[in-house]
Amino acid sequence: MAFSAPDLDVWTKLNQQAAVMQQPDHHLKYLVAAPGRFAEFSRTAVDMLFDFSRQRLNRTVLELLFALAENRQILKKFAAMAAGEFVNVTEHRAALHMATRDFSSDSIFLNGQNILSEMREVNRQIRNFVEQVHRGDITGSTGKRFRYVVVIGIGGSYLGTEFVSTALKAYAAHDISLLYLSNVDIHNFGSIVRDIDPEATLWLIISKSYTTAETMSNEALAREFMREKGLNPSGHIVTVTSKGSPGDDPANPVLRSFHMFDCIGGRYSVSSAVGGVPLSLYLGYDLFERFLKGAEQMDRHALDTPAQDNIPLTSALVSVWNNNFLKYPAQAIIPYASPLSRLAPHVQQLNMESNGKRVTAEGDFLDEPCGAIIFGEPGTNAQHSFFQLAHQGRPFPIEFIGVLQPQYSQYHTTSKGVSNHQELWANLLSQPMALAVGKDADDPARYFPGNRPSSTLILKDLSPESVGKLLSFYEAKTVFEAFIWGINPFDQFGVELGKVLAEGIRKEMAARNQDKAHAFDAVDPISRHYLNALFEDKTV
Repeated sequence: MAFSAPDLDVWTKLNQQAAVMQQPDHHLKYLVAAPGRFAEFSRTAVDMLFDFSRQRLNRTVLELLFALAENRQILKKFAAMAAGEFVNVTEHRAALHMATRDFSSDSIFLNGQNILSEMREVNRQIRNFVEQVHRGDITGSTGKRFRYVVVIGIGGSYLGTEFVSTALKAYAAHDISLLYLSNVDIHNFGSIVRDIDPEATLWLIISKSYTTAETMSNEALAREFMREKGLNPSGHIVTVTSKGSPGDDPANPVLRSFHMFDCIGGRYSVSSAVGGVPLSLYLGYDLFERFLKGAEQMDRHALDTPAQDNIPLTSALVSVWNNNFLKYPAQAIIPYASPLSRLAPHVQQLNMESNGKRVTAEGDFLDEPCGAIIFGEPGTNAQHSFFQLAHQGRPFPIEFIGVLQPQYSQYHTTSKGVSNHQELWANLLSQPMALAVGKDADDPARYFPGNRPSSTLILKDLSPESVGKLLSFYEAKTVFEAFIWGINPFDQFGVELGKVLAEGIRKEMAARNQDKAHAFDAVDPISRHYLNALFEDKTV
């Protein structure tokens, strides 16, 4: 039977509690002042602290949320996913992103093949290739060592990798610059080729099907650019793609081709060859492996820990509470650590593409809306950007992230008696409490209503292991949310309609390129207006 939220007794009780939480005596300024509040509403695991003491919930709500998790058999479903069951029901696939960082002696069989052995073989190939590049055994076609790696891919083919490479930039020690050519916008290509040495550039094409329109357009640009510079593209291109795809065709030779797997969706793929090749080139394979081992630690925690102490599951339950019962449509991610500046864009895709659904896994329309609008910016920048709205405008939950030990500890200058890192923490500690308790004032313009929920996630450091744990935390949280809602977080049919329409417009453009008299009669009048403006190069 399809999940129908109003039919669940626990769902009804949670709705009743949401009404209770609207009462003035349940304002956060009273909740956070209760004795033992922090101890009861925080959890520590794998060197991470998850503090949800400033969320708008009490013991009764929390117990009901854990009852919801039990009712929906969330941990059982998560274990089934990890074991290789076909949880991606619409595409009849497994979802084995966690297998890419499984260092155990276990086996997972798909279609009679041990998928773990195949994944480990790909990693062995990555290690060997990267070590040869770093030694200078593999060079560009003119003999220059590779100093630039340009990732050509879009969506999950780069967002997760960009998050990790930005977070671990301090560890890059191989004199290689990593750049991302994701947008089909010619400005993206033009800005990149201004900054590279073509003879020392490796172009990394990442596409599972090797048919993605934007990626293929950018590959064509890159190949033509290399030819114009007198270079042989086959000596400068590496592909990460499905076995047997057009990017894995011996008739179209490249320097190397690494395989990705159908059981791993793009937005969950950074721990596969999708991230493994560029991150290993940039950081070294050993650091990439440390990142994988950190992710594995959080995977094990998510799999093996009971709901009450399971931090990604608890975070998912809090998000469902905010979304479905307190009716907050959006959530911000604010890391007080600049290296995590690309975390929010990654989680935007991870969560919104996974959980932005309107049907259950069985194909029935949902009785309750699911998915949240995710956005974010590092603190303290965010405080000078959109925190006016956060404090006095429309409220939205925030996930704050703090780091105890910065990557750069050698700078000790103080201002107002504190270091930069301490100043950062002064803001990290003050903002959640200010949002929670607010401030009374006779002047309405200076009144802060408070009662604005937030969680705080604290990392020990920004080592490769910690970044791996953070990646796994958000992946697990996303999947847990989906299983609570009864949706499939591994398909993304919502991205297809625009692509279909773009194909028709593309054909019209191609016809006009061949025949200047072509009148765009096959498109709608509004699109025809813009096409005429584009081809006639006049003001719209």
